[in-house]
Amino acid sequence: MSFKIPIWIKLFLMTVIILLSAMIPTAYTNHARISSESIDREWQIVSQQAESRAQETRLIISHLMEKSQFLATQFLTLHLRNEKPSEKDLSMFTSDPYLLNIEVIKVKDLKPEVVFRETQPKAFSEYKLHPSYFIYLRERSQFNLSDIFEGQVVLRNVTGYIATSDPHFGLFTIGLPFSKDQNGKIDMILIADIHLSALQKPFLQRSESLSYLTDDKGVLLAHADASLVFRRQSFSKEPLLVHALENLKTNQFQSKFADLKDKSENIGVYSRTGFGPIVVFQTPLSEVLAPAESVKREFIKNLAYAFFASIVMISLFSISLTKPLERLAGLIHLVSKGQFDLNARELVNSNDEVGDLAVAFDQMTVGLKERDKVKNLLSKFHGSSIAESLINSDLVLGGKSKDVIVFFSDIRGFTAFSESRDAQEVVDMLNEYFGIMVGIINRNGGVVDKFIGDAIMAVWGAPETSSNDARNAVRACLEMREALNELNQIRLGRGQNAIQIGMGLHAGEAISGTIGSSERMEYTVIGNTVNTASRVEASTKSFGTDLLITEQVIEKLADQFLVERAGAAEVKGRAEPITMFKVRGYKNENGLNVEVKTPYSDYEAADSEKIKRVS
Repeated sequence: MSFKIPIWIKLFLMTVIILLSAMIPTAYTNHARISSESIDREWQIVSQQAESRAQETRLIISHLMEKSQFLATQFLTLHLRNEKPSEKDLSMFTSDPYLLNIEVIKVKDLKPEVVFRETQPKAFSEYKLHPSYFIYLRERSQFNLSDIFEGQVVLRNVTGYIATSDPHFGLFTIGLPFSKDQNGKIDMILIADIHLSALQKPFLQRSESLSYLTDDKGVLLAHADASLVFRRQSFSKEPLLVHALENLKTNQFQSKFADLKDKSENIGVYSRTGFGPIVVFQTPLSEVLAPAESVKREFIKNLAYAFFASIVMISLFSISLTKPLERLAGLIHLVSKGQFDLNARELVNSNDEVGDLAVAFDQMTVGLKERDKVKNLLSKFHGSSIAESLINSDLVLGGKSKDVIVFFSDIRGFTAFSESRDAQEVVDMLNEYFGIMVGIINRNGGVVDKFIGDAIMAVWGAPETSSNDARNAVRACLEMREALNELNQIRLGRGQNAIQIGMGLHAGEAISGTIGSSERMEYTVIGNTVNTASRVEASTKSFGTDLLITEQVIEKLADQFLVERAGAAEVKGRAEPITMFKVRGYKNENGLNVEVKTPYSDYEAADSEKIKRVS
């Protein structure tokens, strides 16, 4: 069973396909373009931010280094004079909010020796540091002095090496060359301990981008999350810093990478400050692509609106289209049942192609009505199968040889009956009789060829042949035997005379086709088989029975009926006598014999001029 897809669904699917074909490529193209532009723009922004923050950090460190060098020079001069710094000398040191400790170290006997150490008083008063805090700090932080004596600037986060009462106290140390001897070799270095807030402040600003500062080992110096700085968190395994620590000569680098913690994609840039610390800026890719995703969401929303609008529009359009078509389909169903008095244009009011179709439909029904009328007329004169054959084929003179069963029947004593009755009574009797007998012939697959006065000529096997033609013909004769008995009971009840008939069947080849002229044609069956069948029917009077069939019919029956030999007779047109048989009944589906006998099936035999019994 095929699945029916309504037109509105087809229209909807077609519209959806067109919308998707047009909008999806456009949306993905725009999404890809906006994504690419957003990433390029973000590269520029984070690169500029990283460079700007590196420059800002560089200036802060440079300022602290210069100030530390200036103060160290003053304190060293006083130290060499064995003089203590005055309040005026200390005012520049104590006014600095970040610089907490300065010391100069030289190497004596291959061991570092502190030349002098000057600590801000607030380190003890405000931050509650122990007087020996910086001595212990230098020991525990394992600050690498040899790199500084070799000319490097070293900056390290030294928070937490020595416990303090303030959990938010952070400190970093800068070591840099201070002076050289006569041979140009560094003989003294400067160590400055500075409050971490000097570096932390620029990195506390929160935005969609994350920025932080590490030393040249990847240990945090500044971060929006200060707790990470206080713990001296190492970021050395972060993808950007891995690259920075492996490529020391690269001042700036940008890359796309996955975050180690949540595996989210980021784009980031690092930029060196020139003193060792590295500034890193990174932005989640989801934030970068947010505009593109917004466009994508807007597209999906617009697509949903378009779908909804298309459903509404297609529904309205399909209703205007399918409703008239459904009405026409209903009318076609009525036409298939033989109803032609229809007016499709009254049901379809649209002034478009569907309206034109309704007009054409009405024109078609007019033609079909005429064709059906012709067919009905033909059926009444020639039978439905002949009428169908004539309509469905070219109307030309000619015929075909076919194996047929030819039937003839005749009313006994019809001439005397018609002479003693008025014409209307004769016609009424014939119409009543023919109506019953023709119905039986049609139900059993036969075709009434013609009426010859009171006689009926019928054929099985033309125009269509069946393997059951002989069986159907004999069964029709037995049904006519029973039907005649019922008709006679009715006639006797009306005070009318009973009717007796004779029936004959013969099988053989005959010519079936259209004969006549181009102006007057007739469909019939002709040949010796027809003539013989007529003689067989005429023999019923001589054998005292209502039904005789020939050997040729018996050969096609296959023991389905109860037959007995009636005898043989010479008939006009045949050189040899014809052997004929009486049919007494049939075998039912259980194989039991069923006799079909009526008061009119057998009667006293009489001589006939047309035949001569020979046995």
